[in-house]
Amino acid sequence: MAISGTLRLALKALSYGEADITKSYKIERAVKENIKSSRLLKPLYKTWNHSIKCGDHEVSVRLYTPSEQIRKPRMLLFFHGGGWVTESVDTYNNVCMYLAEKTKSRVASVEYRLAPENPFPNGLEDCYNAAREILLNPHLLEIHADELVLVGDSAGGNLAAAVSLMARDRGEFTVSKQILIYPLTNNDHTESSPFMSVHENGTDYLLTSKRICEYLSLYAAKPEDYRNPYFAPLLSEDLSNQPDTLIITAEYDPLRDEGEEYGKALIKAGNTAKVYRVRDALHGFFSLNARFKPVRNAYKLINTFLYGTGEI
Repeated sequence: MAISGTLRLALKALSYGEADITKSYKIERAVKENIKSSRLLKPLYKTWNHSIKCGDHEVSVRLYTPSEQIRKPRMLLFFHGGGWVTESVDTYNNVCMYLAEKTKSRVASVEYRLAPENPFPNGLEDCYNAAREILLNPHLLEIHADELVLVGDSAGGNLAAAVSLMARDRGEFTVSKQILIYPLTNNDHTESSPFMSVHENGTDYLLTSKRICEYLSLYAAKPEDYRNPYFAPLLSEDLSNQPDTLIITAEYDPLRDEGEEYGKALIKAGNTAKVYRVRDALHGFFSLNARFKPVRNAYKLINTFLYGTGEI
């Protein structure tokens, strides 16, 4: 169902006068942690008690195992959204539970370090090391290298794309598939952005271009980071040898066009990529309950990409 005039007005009101996240990110984190899922999780997942050594710290990973798994399931390594600044494995419990349930596959959610306390590339290195640990030590989760799929939404989609680029460049492991859900791939969301979705959807649809710019400013350690392809994958001059890719975008999302452009760039570089735009959807829709039509449609696309059928 298309967005009605009444809903448009409500979205506009909610998008107006938002707090400066560069000053309020600690409050937003606390609020999100306080309203995180209270659903009883124990019957639906088990925690993989494993910590990955990453320099002078450890990265934790939470494993979700559905009650019923498909034959020869994939392992979905998930990087959460939140602009690299807010959100956590805890606040994404429901998302990862639904992902495990609807794909009948195991999901491993990475607790990467957040900016601005740990700016680029710290969180990215955590995600890379989690993928590296699993792929170079397949006995940990009893998987084959081609069974691991990188998945991320929003900032997490950015991290998944960057991990794939980094894996190719470092040559330590190979990623076979990645799923990027409304990913951030570019570095400019100001009035000079080349993408119409920034101008059309950047003020009245909850996620604003102003907020995206604030997130980027918190994520970057220095101005030069904005030009780094690991920071903004669409800037990469070489997108060859990338995983088979599924990109899902949302119609009313300021990030829509850059996600779709990344898919086109991957194809131009000789990769296999499929790009789908979910109609009547806003940025963040994947976090909604799976009964909502845009979410159902996204899972059909994901299961077709993973297993060749939309219904599992």
